[in-house]
Amino acid sequence: MTLPPPDPKFELRGTGAEINCLKFSCGAPSPCPPLLFSGTSSGLVHLWDLRTRRTITALDGHDGKSVYWIQTIHDKDSILSQGRDLQICTWSLAEGRNEVIDTLPLENVGFCKSSLLMTDPPLLAMPGKEGSQVQVLDLLSKKLVSSMNPEEGSRWGMAMSMHLWQPVSGSSPMLLVGYEDGSVALWNVLQHRMVSRLASHTDPIMSLDFDCKQARGVSGSADNSLNVWKLDEQQNLKAYKTQMIVNPGISDIALRPDRKILATGGWDYRVRIFSWKTMKPLAVLQYHKATVHAVCFSDHLKPEDRLLAAGSKDQRITLWSIYTES
Repeated sequence: MTLPPPDPKFELRGTGAEINCLKFSCGAPSPCPPLLFSGTSSGLVHLWDLRTRRTITALDGHDGKSVYWIQTIHDKDSILSQGRDLQICTWSLAEGRNEVIDTLPLENVGFCKSSLLMTDPPLLAMPGKEGSQVQVLDLLSKKLVSSMNPEEGSRWGMAMSMHLWQPVSGSSPMLLVGYEDGSVALWNVLQHRMVSRLASHTDPIMSLDFDCKQARGVSGSADNSLNVWKLDEQQNLKAYKTQMIVNPGISDIALRPDRKILATGGWDYRVRIFSWKTMKPLAVLQYHKATVHAVCFSDHLKPEDRLLAAGSKDQRITLWSIYTES
């Protein structure tokens, strides 16, 4: 007999606004507490202590405009936040500070989340000025490393989601971009060249994630399909598998760091868990009362401590402990 889905381990409340994005920082040794960052529609970034389940501080740097991407840099003492005020802020949190130490202007008013690759120097992929354009910058110098544009006359629409990664073989980083027309494109960053493209969905791609070791990725859209695709030896994008879901609309996708399971956040208020190897549905988590905008797995070092966080339009964050076996 199938076991019923679990209840949340606990929930976090008090932001007073919709939760748009989440990011864990749980790898610091004791006595540093495990942390969770959340970005809200009111422009604040809340820093949560997961031991006390309370906010440590709220960062206010986006002029009241929605925050929809957060990324840690090296450790918990420095983060990036991207907002609808067309700014990417760099925050210093060391020694109790909570100040913006740098800003990077954006020229695109869409909702495409940036992507950070921790190379030396760190590289930041971000939407460009034109709708379909994407750019990669040296985060330290802010110099443009690459600008990638579809061929003239292409009707891909806006860049909607992206993932910057470094292949094991090859000197150039690679960038996967999901577009408004439902296609996924792979770009060679240093050559400013599109390598391959796949028509994955019929609706805009809302989120994607990628498994570098298996050269396999997954995308979600406004439709009711979760599409898996892979790269062949010539780096051509190929359709691999489609998993249909009951209700349309996937806001966010996250692969767990061990690449065993993935989670999706849905427009139908549900979080769905799948096996990454087989795409078999494992659980449907029903708790939220509105669209689930964000899902994120923790980076705890011990498997038994791992958590899944879900953030919703209902202003709540739920924390789940599921399938923690190594």
